[in-house]
Amino acid sequence: MLPKPNRLARRRDFAAVYGRKKSWANPLLVLHVRWYAKESADAETRRFGFSVSKKVGKAHDRNGVKRRLRELCRLVGNPSDTEAWRQGFDAVFVARSESVRSTYAELENAARELGRRAGVLRATDTASGVSDKSGKETETGS
Repeated sequence: MLPKPNRLARRRDFAAVYGRKKSWANPLLVLHVRWYAKESADAETRRFGFSVSKKVGKAHDRNGVKRRLRELCRLVGNPSDTEAWRQGFDAVFVARSESVRSTYAELENAARELGRRAGVLRATDTASGVSDKSGKETETGS
């Protein structure tokens, strides 16, 4: 489960993210992002919110999509992962109706694609889990 400090819960938090009017979309998801100023006290945090409309399906379908998205956000950035979330942003994933019929892998690929396009995902060195300062993948010598 996604830890509480990493969750958006209040209506005003969601409204602040939607108010930025910057979003990225693909057939399964829409990603809205709000960045914090570097001087802000929240510059070292990242929080995620999830929204699934009643148009998407029944309650168990909507909850299933949200569960998969929460788990995906929790798992990205593990030491074995090639990407990690940056710090200093709030993000809301809005599920589209196709997301109910998609597999976890398809949903993960869609979320990662949007994260890269929005700039909230950065490449890491897979051996150490440390990112390159440029945010680009680093080559390992052999």
